Amino acid sequence: MARVEPSRGARRPEASDGLEEIELALLLEGAYRRYGFDFREYAPASLRRRVWRRVHAEGLSTISGLTEKLLHDSSAMERLLLDLSINVTAMFRDPTFYVAFRQKIVPLLRTYPYTRIWVAGCSTGEEVYSLAILLQEEGVYERTRIYATDINETVLDRVRAGVFPLEKMQEYTQNYIRAGGARAFSEYYVAAYDGAQFQRSLIENVVFAQHNLVSDRSFNEFHVIVCRNVMIYFDKTLQDRVHELFYESLDTFGILALGHKESIHFTPHAERFEELDAAERIYRKVA
Repeated sequence: MARVEPSRGARRPEASDGLEEIELALLLEGAYRRYGFDFREYAPASLRRRVWRRVHAEGLSTISGLTEKLLHDSSAMERLLLDLSINVTAMFRDPTFYVAFRQKIVPLLRTYPYTRIWVAGCSTGEEVYSLAILLQEEGVYERTRIYATDINETVLDRVRAGVFPLEKMQEYTQNYIRAGGARAFSEYYVAAYDGAQFQRSLIENVVFAQHNLVSDRSFNEFHVIVCRNVMIYFDKTLQDRVHELFYESLDTFGILALGHKESIHFTPHAERFEELDAAERIYRKVA
């Protein structure tokens, strides 16, 4: 059988894949050098999907076209940053985690005169408000400082505003009830038009700051670090580096809370933590 040659200009699939990989690497390098945002060690599959989503949203056809645009248009970089940094979240997401927080972490917080909690990668803030509500109901909010950080300053502005879609309140109410909520959830917000404005008192003890888990260092010592469903987007090398950051940032006997698909196991510091709740991925630093 005669061998069929590819038509002139056509790429074999492996060549196309290789070109895409190069274009993606150049985009990430350009974003890092131009703006300081380092996504070079994020999980490739998730990163590729999000980048292509932004390519199409910008009306472009190639990753290299997106690179050219973001290098000359900071607003394009802001839009890409939103695509790369926002995770799916909800108030009292995974209610069983908040039940465990009430039962196993709050009693430990009560033994301190003052506590510091870091919510790392806080995204649009649903987790911050959820923790504030829980701590208020448990009577420890007044002696707690919550540090809410994210790579994206635009996202932090949304958190400060404390306005969430009104259409989500039914879902959030059910989550709150399953999380052991002690009041009517509607007491925490005022409905206005299509938004729910949450009480400003919930963020009186919250410090908002831009922080990049990839490149920034520890900035305080904490009794609790909550970083749930963030590191699933990192490759193994970056995960280990972030675990090092968290280990350095925790007081002895400090608590690390991860997402259901994340674990301290198989990390360089696995032997320096004990499990407080294996199912909810809650660990205590012991060495």
